[in-house]
Parts: sequence; structure tokens; C-alpha cells
Amino acid sequence: MAGRFSRSLELVRASWSVVKADKELLWFPVISAVALFLVVGSFVIPMATLGGFTSATTPEPGAGMSLVALAFYVVAYFIGLFFNTALVGAAMIRLDGGDPTVRDGLHIAWSRVGRILGYACIAATVGLLLQALEERVGWVGRIVVGLIGVAWTLATFLVVPILVTRDVGPVDAVKESATLLKETWGENIIGSVGLGLVFGLAYFALAVASILAIVLGIQAQVAALALTAVLLALAAFVLLATLHSTMQGVYSAALYRHATHAGAPAQGFSPELLQQAFRPKG
Repeated sequence: MAGRFSRSLELVRASWSVVKADKELLWFPVISAVALFLVVGSFVIPMATLGGFTSATTPEPGAGMSLVALAFYVVAYFIGLFFNTALVGAAMIRLDGGDPTVRDGLHIAWSRVGRILGYACIAATVGLLLQALEERVGWVGRIVVGLIGVAWTLATFLVVPILVTRDVGPVDAVKESATLLKETWGENIIGSVGLGLVFGLAYFALAVASILAIVLGIQAQVAALALTAVLLALAAFVLLATLHSTMQGVYSAALYRHATHAGAPAQGFSPELLQQAFRPKG
């Protein structure tokens, strides 16, 4: 456990060194979040106006509502994938020693917009199917569906870097991602979990500190103090989530380079660290 946590810290430091060298990478999750917020509003407001959330006479959604849900999922996945592709593309340039701009990343993503849309349709369909299954099975079934979801996440871990670097379609990208995962690292993924562990601890610490600050403000009957604590907590969570998303994208780019060009230099990541992060099966 101590060794894994130590590697987790090293992975965070390595990813942070790349982000620190090119802070423009942080803009991609921010733009993605703003775009997703606008899309959610474009779906929620018309549905609320038309009473789509208040009908109690139809326990099961009709075909029209299902199509709307699928369209929303596809658009939401597309936005996330588009800006993640831009992030990974810019990160690839940085890992090669270049100095990417936001425009460079967006250009890479736009040149692959068709493939991104295709993969968004696949990912949205899988997500909806898993959600539908989870709602119709017992707790044992939910565990099984959860494991299927984890397997899908692991199998598609490298899809975005593949779409960035290879001239392949979304289906072939999924197949290649699963093959690379199986042949190169097997099933023991420490790197992604490591980043999640470190940031999970950071989220927990921030939540505890925020709650304490808000409670103190309420007990002191100082509304301004409580409101300030809430606003600072929200800003800190947004900043932490942005950093987490950016570093995850940088890390996936570095790992793909290691998978396809083992030993190739990647700014901020030593070959030894990458080999320890994703160990072969067996």
C-alpha cells in the first residue's frame, strides 16, 4: 500500500510538472464545463417549460423521451470527448517538447470531429444501456453491472489518445485500446487509480475544511462569513476538478506514448515511473 501511494504521489508530481509548464492546458476542462452547462440548460429549460419533469401518469418513459435522453447523452459525451481530445492532443505536443496553444488543441479535435461524434454515440449508448440494466436488477445485479462498467472504462482508457494519433474510426479505436491494455499492462492499473486516490483525499480534505468554515460562520451568526466560506469552497472545488481533469488527460497521453513507444522520452515522466504505474499481467 505504501509503495502504491508513493507511486501515486510521483504520478501526480509528474503530471503537475507538465501542467505547470503549460498552464493553457487548464482551459480545456473549463471550456468543456461551460459548454456542457449551456447544453444542459438547452435541454432542461424546454423540458421544464413543457412539463417533462412533472408528469406522474407515465411511469415508463415513452419512445420520444428515450430519444431525447439518448440525444442529450450523445451531446454531453461529445462535448466532454471533444475537449478531452483537444487536451490530449495539446499534451502530446508538450510531451514532445513543443509549446502548444489552446488553438492547437482545438484544431486537433476539430480535425477529428467525425470520429469523436462516432465514439460519443457508442459511449452514450453503452452508458444508457448500463443505466437501464442497473435500474431493473437487484443489488447483486447492480454489482455485476458496476463491474461491467468498470471493465468498459478500462477497455476504453486509451481511446482518446488513439483518436488523436491514429487515423482510425471509433470502433477500431475501442478495439485497439482494449488490445493495448491487455497486451501491455494487463489489468493492474495503478496510475489512474493513483491520481484518483490523491485527488480523492484532496476533495475530502477540502470538504471537511469547507464544512467547518461554514458551520463556524453559522454559529457565529455572521452571514457574510458563511456565504464567503460557501463561495470559496465552490471556487476551490472547481479549481481542483479542473486540475484533476487536466492531469488525467496529460497522464493518459504519457501512458499511450509509453505503450506504443516504450522508452521514448516524455517530458516530466520517467520510463521507470510509467512502467511501475501500469504493470504487465502475470
